[in-house]
Amino acid sequence: MERMAADPTASVPQACHGWGETMAAYRFFDNDKIEWHAILEPHWQQTQKRMQAHPVLLCLQDTIELDFNGQEAQGLGPLTYEAQRALYLHPTYAVTPQREPLGILDAWMWAREKKDESGKRGGPKESLRWIEGYERIAEMALDLLSTRLVYVADREADLMALMERADALGNPADWLVRAAHNRSLPEGDRLWERATRGEALGEIAFTMAARQGVKARTVRQRLWLQRVELPASKGKCIVATCLVAREFDAPAGVKPIEWRLLTNRAASTLDEAIELIDWYRARWEIEILFNILKNGCHVEELQLGTFERLERALALFLVVAWRVAHLTRLGRTSPDLDAHLFFDPDEIRAAYLLTKTRAPAQSKLNEVLRLIARLGGFLARKGDGEPGAETIWKGFTTVRIAAETMRLLRDNGGSDTCV
Repeated sequence: MERMAADPTASVPQACHGWGETMAAYRFFDNDKIEWHAILEPHWQQTQKRMQAHPVLLCLQDTIELDFNGQEAQGLGPLTYEAQRALYLHPTYAVTPQREPLGILDAWMWAREKKDESGKRGGPKESLRWIEGYERIAEMALDLLSTRLVYVADREADLMALMERADALGNPADWLVRAAHNRSLPEGDRLWERATRGEALGEIAFTMAARQGVKARTVRQRLWLQRVELPASKGKCIVATCLVAREFDAPAGVKPIEWRLLTNRAASTLDEAIELIDWYRARWEIEILFNILKNGCHVEELQLGTFERLERALALFLVVAWRVAHLTRLGRTSPDLDAHLFFDPDEIRAAYLLTKTRAPAQSKLNEVLRLIARLGGFLARKGDGEPGAETIWKGFTTVRIAAETMRLLRDNGGSDTCV
């Protein structure tokens, strides 16, 4: 874990110190006595400890496709096309309403079975992951009596079976999902038309962060709230709040952003509606985690031969990806923390040496992260804001090499000053 976390972009051989460590790592991944969830267990426990300090926590869920096409790995399955070789990963990610990532809480990993001659696919029903994910959060809620947990998911989680299960358990954790279905209501009208009937409750404005190929921009939305009864099984109904956030005055040529959200929480005021929108917008943090996992840790390049070995490796890399995301966020929210809490002295010294920056008596987290990000391509110009995860994980590689060089020089009687 230390080797991989020190250089998230490195392959297993590159991260390890020599052939002996590399072979030991491969033997670890090949050890059938080790279950992947046992690898994550200590991290899960530490995450729940961190959660105890917060009155509200968002439990984000989503699924990522990991494509290992072209690799000779056993036990993988198809994605969209039957010839693909891939697996699916579905984690639960704990973040604060202020978007500080606290860690991974749970995960599903599976490979799809191929379709049979009739075109049907065997194996467990994939929608169960959303329901079982909520059940896991509900179990945690019983041990976190001072913390309100909120299950947050996108449109694939708009399942009546999930809402009914939460209701049957007494909603120990709240749920907030983006609606995918314009359901018929008992009174004969449709959900989305009912929700937007009458005047808007108010407006909200926020900055939509820049994404690949898309510039940052200000989004302004009108908000509607409506408490509704959703038809469920056996003639029952689930009472929910429907929130519609509809963008207005969008730039020319840009599709207006409209979100339709469903939640068990009662909400009637503008402030409550804005809080729900902020919670849903925090769902983007799990997309950042996936980006680090795929493009920072390069997990799709792992060549481990079997599905089980990949499971064990992914368990490790989930924690590595969280660490990068956590440091990125802490650098913004807690910039004055002592950098030595997160980096060893050689890594800090390397960041200053490589950027030709004079080291202060006390190195702060934000300053060191910005130096690392500069080595990864962050320009640090006035108005550039804070670095993102990508420049930080790229900078880690250069810092790690320099730190290791300094250690080798010191161990062999050399001097750091020549680096």
